[in-house]
Amino acid sequence: MGAKSGTLTRAALARRDAADPLAGRREAFALPDGVIYLDGNSLGALPKATPDRLEAVLRREWGDDLIRSWNTHGWIEMPGRIGDKIARLIGAAPGEVAAADSTSVNLFKLLSAALALKPDRGAILTEEINFPTDLYIAQGVAGLLGRELRRAPGAEIADAIDDDVAVVMLTHVNYQTGAMHDMAAITRAAHDSGALMLWDLSHSAGAVPVDLNGPNGADGADFAVGCGYKYLNGGPGAPAFLFVAARHHDALSQPLTGWMGHAAPFDFEGDYRPAPGILRTLCGTPAILGLAALEVGVDLILEADAGGLREKSLALTGVFMTLVAERCGAFDIIVDTPREDARRGSQVSLRHADGYPIVQALIARGVIGDFRAPDIMRFGFAPLYLRHVDVWDAVEHLRDVLENRGWDRPEFHARAAVT
Repeated sequence: MGAKSGTLTRAALARRDAADPLAGRREAFALPDGVIYLDGNSLGALPKATPDRLEAVLRREWGDDLIRSWNTHGWIEMPGRIGDKIARLIGAAPGEVAAADSTSVNLFKLLSAALALKPDRGAILTEEINFPTDLYIAQGVAGLLGRELRRAPGAEIADAIDDDVAVVMLTHVNYQTGAMHDMAAITRAAHDSGALMLWDLSHSAGAVPVDLNGPNGADGADFAVGCGYKYLNGGPGAPAFLFVAARHHDALSQPLTGWMGHAAPFDFEGDYRPAPGILRTLCGTPAILGLAALEVGVDLILEADAGGLREKSLALTGVFMTLVAERCGAFDIIVDTPREDARRGSQVSLRHADGYPIVQALIARGVIGDFRAPDIMRFGFAPLYLRHVDVWDAVEHLRDVLENRGWDRPEFHARAAVT
């Protein structure tokens, strides 16, 4: 493979890795030999500590201590305890975040709660290219409650907020393009129009700075949801999280009034009484194995410097975009992610008419990204375990696949169930 491109060289990138203060964090992950993993924006890598933690939960806490572990090992407190840890990653206060359920379920809860807080307004506003599950859940909530779902281009959201919008629902980092919204500005625009603000942090938490509460708490977001299995490295299907600003706790009414959201679950009363604070957002029994794995991933993020994570994320994505432009520009590749640091998350999306087979050809070489219809090749850059030389090598593989049409084989065109 080549060793030089423009002003960048592989040797220079290796020197960056040698000086990287996060370099040692890579050793905390079980990364297969010969694999360049660029899909942490879809499923984070396995922390080496996770199997031992799960083994302890399985054999000691469940196997030996059985049901006593709800008390003796604090299982019952896990949604709130892990939620408080996630709060430190997203600019929330203790008691404002709970780890539970899935992103979709949490979104259903909070959209319903937001509409209940704004009974005189009729619309949910979102952007046209939001993550599909967010759109589907919003459609379901709007239909169930007799409200309207409106969509606008991402760049026009602030101007689309009128006095009939009850809640603005946006994903902070767009799943297709990797473009990042200005959270403070859009939250301010929503509040100035009398609407509530709900953010989906699934492609943000653990990779880019998030400050839900803003400068003083009163100016911050009202609600948020997020995913546990992407940059938080909680494992496939890991529990998600949700945020409710403390100022809304007393008035919050969410529709999934399960027993874990009751003020006294083990009093077994016949009627529902909401728990105080964030715990009223809970519903069913916590998924202990999933929460235990999630906590390992969250702890690894908390051990790292948030500023350092963002600096490295920008460096990795910036190098990738530069090298793709220099080395792959002749092959009809379009970089669909903003170059501006303030507008870029921790992924880079490329467009190509043959994007699907190109991604499959890369995966066969050990360069793992993913594909999103109609023509988007996504590459996520998890700063805890990726190196600068990984970026160089990935682009070299991409250039070779394009130059030699290594993607144009029948097996690479065959669509799998998961892309």
